[in-house]
Amino acid sequence: MDEPKSLDSLFKEKIFRIPDYQRGYAWQVAQLNDFWEDLINLSDNRDHYTGVLTLNEVSADAIHQDAKEFWLVEDYSYRLYHIVDGQQRLTTFIIFLQAFVEVVMGLPDNKGKSHEDVYITDSLNVSAILEKYLYKIKPTGDQYRTYKFGYTEDNPSYEYLRYSILNEGGAGSIDDTFYTLNLKNAKFYFAEQFIALYEQSGLEGLQEIYKKLTRRFMFNEYVIRDAFDVFVAFETMNNRGKKLSDLELLKNRLIYLTTLYDDIELDDADRRSLRDAINNSWKEVYYQLGRNEKHPLSDDEFLRAHWIMYFKYSRQTGRDYAHFLLDEQFSPRRVHKKVDKPVELEQPEEQVPDEYLEEVEEENGATQDEPETISVAELRPQEIRSYVDSLKSSSGYWFTSWFPAMIDSLTPEESQALDRLNRIGMGYFRPLVMATLKNVKEVNQRLRLFGRIERFIFLAFRMNGARANYGSSDFYNAARALDRRQITLAEIEQKLASRLQYMFNPDQTLKANEFYALLERKFTDGSGYYGWAGLRYFLYEYEVSLLSESRQKKVDWMDLLKTPKDKISIEHIFPQTPTDPYWKKMFTGVREEDYTRYAGTLGNLLMLSMSINASLQNDSFDDKKHPKHKSGGEKIRNGYSDGSHSEIEVSQSEVWGPAQIKERGMKLLSFMEKRWEITLGDERERFLFLPTMGDQVG
Repeated sequence: MDEPKSLDSLFKEKIFRIPDYQRGYAWQVAQLNDFWEDLINLSDNRDHYTGVLTLNEVSADAIHQDAKEFWLVEDYSYRLYHIVDGQQRLTTFIIFLQAFVEVVMGLPDNKGKSHEDVYITDSLNVSAILEKYLYKIKPTGDQYRTYKFGYTEDNPSYEYLRYSILNEGGAGSIDDTFYTLNLKNAKFYFAEQFIALYEQSGLEGLQEIYKKLTRRFMFNEYVIRDAFDVFVAFETMNNRGKKLSDLELLKNRLIYLTTLYDDIELDDADRRSLRDAINNSWKEVYYQLGRNEKHPLSDDEFLRAHWIMYFKYSRQTGRDYAHFLLDEQFSPRRVHKKVDKPVELEQPEEQVPDEYLEEVEEENGATQDEPETISVAELRPQEIRSYVDSLKSSSGYWFTSWFPAMIDSLTPEESQALDRLNRIGMGYFRPLVMATLKNVKEVNQRLRLFGRIERFIFLAFRMNGARANYGSSDFYNAARALDRRQITLAEIEQKLASRLQYMFNPDQTLKANEFYALLERKFTDGSGYYGWAGLRYFLYEYEVSLLSESRQKKVDWMDLLKTPKDKISIEHIFPQTPTDPYWKKMFTGVREEDYTRYAGTLGNLLMLSMSINASLQNDSFDDKKHPKHKSGGEKIRNGYSDGSHSEIEVSQSEVWGPAQIKERGMKLLSFMEKRWEITLGDERERFLFLPTMGDQVG
């Protein structure tokens, strides 16, 4: 390893490419802050050691004449390198420089000038910076850009880097992903830093920061010569602050395995084809995982869910799926390990006279040739192809399970069903939902299963407080069986029903002790239904049932997920602290120690469509029903009468007291029975936990 090199020296006559086994740009604000702080705080007399840049040189013979890099390698003796480790830092450097150039060109003194006419120092203009670090333009022919830094394969990140970061013309449509969002955010981050630095220190500040980065950020350059070492090195290296995900490691592993097969098992064309299949699969997976750029999906959560659906389910926790994939299924030793494979080859048979054939048979006896055997790898290339094809196709269904509203091909009913599962918390059912979307074509069949899953979750987990892993192995295994066409939806529905038999009588009557005992604990601690984990989902479903009778949506589920400071989503109509004289009057005859029961019972809890100031919660029912206005007429807040459908329904009551609370509570319990197909029994009223008549003050 040579002495540390500056970026100024590192980029001389070199082209850097991110190879196909690498991930996209993963740095976010924490890593960008570290990078900027290291740079801005670097004292004048010191260098900053950035780490090892690990490279793999690409032979000039391997660069095709139609490659955009060919002219630089052929005519100017440039060398092409794949980046094994350090791509996050080099990508950051490229984005830094582009943002730097744009800010400098946008300064008042430079507007309207060309790159050749804007100088960073007395002898260095912007054009020279672009040519030195970002791209060179072919002087003849089409005069296209050849980038000093980029990707080996066309993918959304490379398209985005060229057209949206480096401002190449003729972009067309570009797919946005989680990684492209990181690129965009990094450019914006540095632009803001440069503007602030210019306002504080002027052009001299910008000149100084440029010199620091290009001359005093130091790398050790290490070039790996052996292909085996390249893949091993990648698996063992972590970029600063961003550990490689298991999905990223697996891609590298599969591409590495393609290099281990001998030419008999995988010739050059097949090897290229399999490697393309791996790249195309990961391109689609990363697109789907980052498709909602504001809410990217977890690499490893998807990988684990697909493993459950494709291979097996293990009760082991943690990274058991990764150990299986990397250490067992796709281990190099399974390629090195050879097994005998019978091969029956069709041989030409010479036509001979019948009498001659009889003589031969009499002499030797009729014999049956044994099939020949050849030694092949235990892990066949087709196994890799089948796996990556499944991974690719499954990723779209995984995304659909999370964000059904973004999928135009879904019917409104199915989108609503998936949305409902996300609201209640799909949990361990998500692999089964993915398998259903992937393998069941009939929409009505999918809808029925999704409805059965939602019912199971509500009854088992929200009403009966079952443990989070209750029944998980059954439905993980069902996901795998469904993906292999070894189970029907009717059989899965039977599994759901059988599991609920532990909590239900055969006549579908709820075993009151479970739900009742759960609520009893809540009323003992003073929270009542307000502390029930299923309350928000239940009241939202009731709101949806009222919505079906109206054209206007009043409440969005996201309102319920905000913090109490932003949104008071559930209101005690009869307040927990009833100080207004109205409440004293309405609850005459109720013991004060029973106030908490009325406040916390189901019929007294109301979903709000918008925030109500906490200081107004103790108002009388009349004041709550109607909007609040300032003396000048400006509305302070809505009242129940112009709120959610549930609020409007409550606002129809003239008064609010014990009788109205009980009546609404019974109505909500009836809705619960009908909506989730259960029977609470003849003593349904006791689920309200209201005082009996004998408990009232005489």
